[in-house]
Amino acid sequence: MKQLTRPFLLIMACLVWAGCSSTKSLKPGQILYTGAEVNINPDSSAKIDDQKQVKTDLESKTRPRPNKSILGIKYKLGIYNLAGEPTKPKGFKNWLRRQGEPPVLLSEVKLKYNNDVLTSYLISEGYLQAVVTGDTVVKEKKGKAIYTANTGDRYKINKINFPPDTGVLTKIINANKEKTLLKTGDYYDLDVYKNERIRIDNDLKEIGYFYFSPDYLIMQVDSTIGKNLVNISVKVKDIAPDAALKPYSIKTINIYPNYSLRRDGALRKLKPLQYNDFNIYDDKNTFKPRLFDRLVFFQKGEAYNRKDHNQSLNRMVNIGAFQDVRAEFLPVDSFKNNQLDLNIYLTPLKKNSLTFSVTGTSKSNNFVGSEVKVTQTTRNLFRGAEQLDVSVSGGFETQTRGTSLGRNSLSLTAEGKLTFPRFIVPFYKPNSTTAFIPKTIASLSYQMLSRGSEYTLRAFKGEFGYNFKENLYKEHNLNPVSVSYISTGFPSDDVRDSLYAANPLLKATLENQFIIGSSYNFTYTNQMEESRRNNTYFFGGIETGGNVWGLFAPKNDDGQKSIFGTPLTQFVRLEADLRDYYKINRNLIWANRLNLGYGYAYGNTTSLPFVRQFFAGGSNDIRAFPARTLGPGTFKVDDNAIFADQGGDVKLMLNSELRFKLVSVLYGALFADAGNVWLRKEDPLRPGSEFKVSNVLNELAVGTGAGLRVDATIFVIRLDVAFPVRKPYLPEGQRWVFDNIAFGNKDWRRENLIFNIGIGYPF
Repeated sequence: MKQLTRPFLLIMACLVWAGCSSTKSLKPGQILYTGAEVNINPDSSAKIDDQKQVKTDLESKTRPRPNKSILGIKYKLGIYNLAGEPTKPKGFKNWLRRQGEPPVLLSEVKLKYNNDVLTSYLISEGYLQAVVTGDTVVKEKKGKAIYTANTGDRYKINKINFPPDTGVLTKIINANKEKTLLKTGDYYDLDVYKNERIRIDNDLKEIGYFYFSPDYLIMQVDSTIGKNLVNISVKVKDIAPDAALKPYSIKTINIYPNYSLRRDGALRKLKPLQYNDFNIYDDKNTFKPRLFDRLVFFQKGEAYNRKDHNQSLNRMVNIGAFQDVRAEFLPVDSFKNNQLDLNIYLTPLKKNSLTFSVTGTSKSNNFVGSEVKVTQTTRNLFRGAEQLDVSVSGGFETQTRGTSLGRNSLSLTAEGKLTFPRFIVPFYKPNSTTAFIPKTIASLSYQMLSRGSEYTLRAFKGEFGYNFKENLYKEHNLNPVSVSYISTGFPSDDVRDSLYAANPLLKATLENQFIIGSSYNFTYTNQMEESRRNNTYFFGGIETGGNVWGLFAPKNDDGQKSIFGTPLTQFVRLEADLRDYYKINRNLIWANRLNLGYGYAYGNTTSLPFVRQFFAGGSNDIRAFPARTLGPGTFKVDDNAIFADQGGDVKLMLNSELRFKLVSVLYGALFADAGNVWLRKEDPLRPGSEFKVSNVLNELAVGTGAGLRVDATIFVIRLDVAFPVRKPYLPEGQRWVFDNIAFGNKDWRRENLIFNIGIGYPF
């Protein structure tokens, strides 16, 4: 370790020295530019609204940007200087110099340009009399730019005038003026005016004004009325062309489902198939005509509208059958009338494709490994854009942390999944008009999981359900039919008996069982909106097992309801996962999670089946405790247990993590985790495992730690180190263990420090 540490410290010291001596390599007369400073109304004691934020915004708009730095050390410039002038066209020095950054010089600063940019920004924010002047200050070989911004008073809107009702178009604009973004009393804001033009354009696009554009509108501002007020007049420009001033309707709809540039001429000469309002040019009958009823929302004779346009394009793209989608609107008779021909060009994806993938896996039980997967995809199986995916995968995993360190796992999975781009409901034909394609999914799978010389699990699963996106943010998954059969095999009866003797809980965990039920999941997220300061993710799910079948299933010799001699599992399971991501600044995010779960089992058992239980501890929840060893309640599993996984019927999890960028793709994190799992009813073999609302806070485990992440966008590799600060299994009054923390003590580190390797973020 010392051999690695010394070179690392030496390199860091060299970078710090090179960064601190960043001016030594400058040529005579060169001045290093250190950045810009903006002073707002320095001769006035009054402050403007949000002065700190305005100052930050102004400084961010100055150019050039100074050399990058961390804690005042210009590390990029340090690397550049450390490399020195290369003597050869290739080699290490050239590579090292490219990783750095040449010095940004004061001579590169264009004061007049920055003055104009900052003045323009202030005017756009309502400071119509703003003036910005800049100067430079030089000290030794370093210099900075100082800008003085005299803003004047900020103007407000006094009155909004819409165009007089002189025709159909102006009448429409006036009819929708109640939806205006311009409000009397609001500050003058150029961005609002731009958005108002877009709003009016959207209203017109919805009723046929295909060739209208926001550029054909002008917002005239009168700032001469006094008292720092302005009147806004919305007008249609005189230069707007005639085509923009009239609505258009759809005359014909031509669809080319098997289009390619090579066949363009031949396709246009075909006699089209007439289907409803569509002319379909496809001599190969690639798709059933009724498919386009669900993809194209336009009808002959109706006015053009943007909603139908966007929904049609989104559906054709999202259906997953086409590699290229293009919609072309052409005026009939070159704008002489008000009709459009709609041509839709669709280029299908290949009928069959084979994909091969190798992936890294990281699971909540601290197993990491890799998986090889081969998938055969057949598209447009029944000429209705259906898709059949048949996959085979195999993987190897090893446990990196836990009470049974060194255990390996082998898995083999085969799955067939058939997706229909529509709802298939007996005796009912639902009609979806959103931009997203509803899907009906039927799947069959088999998985074999081998835990070496201990046991082998085999799971057969069949599922039929629906996937539906309500909009960009909300997604629903409903599986009315889900059937699972889990069987366990042992190398011998002796191995089975020894495992059960060492851990009696294994008998209930590894017994054969049927799970027949339904599930529904709802997901909401706005994480795709990266410009938002605050992003939210919510997942809610309910799963039932054996509720209907339990009414008819016979009982076996033990009095258990069963199917083919295998006990039927009956339960209701609820789970909710709420996450919040708050961007403190561009490189600092505060992430929080609340995860709740509750299961109610009845009939053959009083606890959820093992494969549906909740677990605590490990790399994705409470990282200060080994995987699946926490709880239930105040129970503590034996450190030498052969099978340490401890599940529960109730779960409460709280996580908070501060994520920050260090350099390039390297990120850091500080985190705190709290939570536990409980059984709904006390297990005599695990005292303290029962869930009681009054004891929840007193039985929470708490841990904290830090982590490093390599975030290369396409993958994230994570290393977290954590330690407990509250242990629920200790006697009351002794559960907080802050006083016992001793990083210098080898025994404490061995007992308490938990290292977690993960792929992806924990939440």
